[in-house]
Amino acid sequence: MAMMCKNRAMDPAMERSTEVFRHPGRHRVAVFALDGVIPFELGIPLRILGGALGVEDGKPLYEVVTCSLAPGPVRTDADFPVVVEHGVAALAQADTVVVPASHELGPVFHEGVLSPRLAGAFAAIRPGTRVLSICTGSYLLAAAGLLDGRPATTHWMHTDHFQRLFPRVRVDPDVLYVDDGDVLTSAGVAAGVDLCLHVVRRDFGTAVANAVARRTVVPPHREGGQAQYIRRPLPEPQLAGTERARAWALDRLDQPLTLRQLAERESMSVRTFTRRFREEVGMSAGRWLTQQRVELARHLLESTDLSVDQVARKAGFGTGASMRQHLQLTLGVSPTAYRRTFQSSGTR
Repeated sequence: MAMMCKNRAMDPAMERSTEVFRHPGRHRVAVFALDGVIPFELGIPLRILGGALGVEDGKPLYEVVTCSLAPGPVRTDADFPVVVEHGVAALAQADTVVVPASHELGPVFHEGVLSPRLAGAFAAIRPGTRVLSICTGSYLLAAAGLLDGRPATTHWMHTDHFQRLFPRVRVDPDVLYVDDGDVLTSAGVAAGVDLCLHVVRRDFGTAVANAVARRTVVPPHREGGQAQYIRRPLPEPQLAGTERARAWALDRLDQPLTLRQLAERESMSVRTFTRRFREEVGMSAGRWLTQQRVELARHLLESTDLSVDQVARKAGFGTGASMRQHLQLTLGVSPTAYRRTFQSSGTR
């Protein structure tokens, strides 16, 4: 941050501005709204941080203002704009800056570079200011150089592209958020709620964060990471080779299956089958079987009222303990927690 501020470029609106924040003593939060901003993400900091109240006096603990490159209308990705009262001055006066996702930042998402105006806005942020991103707001932080050499995350749909565009960032595609001290990043959309609750918890303790969560009707802390929200249907190659064995195995996931049995379906030696399978599918047969069983278990947990042990047997894990271990490793949550989140109302 300090390196960026050496060439500080003030917006003219900031030069003429007076104090943006009106409540001395409160933690000052500036939410940076840019054209294409997603209204849901834009509202999260005010709803969570702005809803944090002191335990003893019930007074707000944060002052949250919304700003943009200049005061005035800001386009959203919905069919309505928002009108922002503050310009870059709010960034310069904030203790925490929050950057939600925006969809109209072509150079940032395609070349990984900031426009001169955006670079000037980020340069206006004071050294030591905490910076948060929600969803693909992480692209702006990375383009500003704030994530170089640091761990970060973004929406799971963009993690591969994000890593290619910003190779110096240590991307974690599975977590809901990353706290690296003065720079924090969240996964997609509602993970911004998780991140802001974490910030409240870090700043003012569990009691305050839990009270905000209760008023907002969200869990104070979600188990697991992004992995539980990602569907990974495995592409089925059209090449002849191991396709028949895979189709045969998918009909028998509840049974113990061996590599030799799979190889025999294709009239191959185990060695040849193992090599061909990895060439076609990109992973070992054992890992593929586990992945298919996890997907079947997810489906059964979502769509049936079978017990955990019954789901484990039908999915081929044998015991509930074995399935718990595999779901915890793969999704980061227990079967019960997964079902609680994703089971349709008709099966409850």
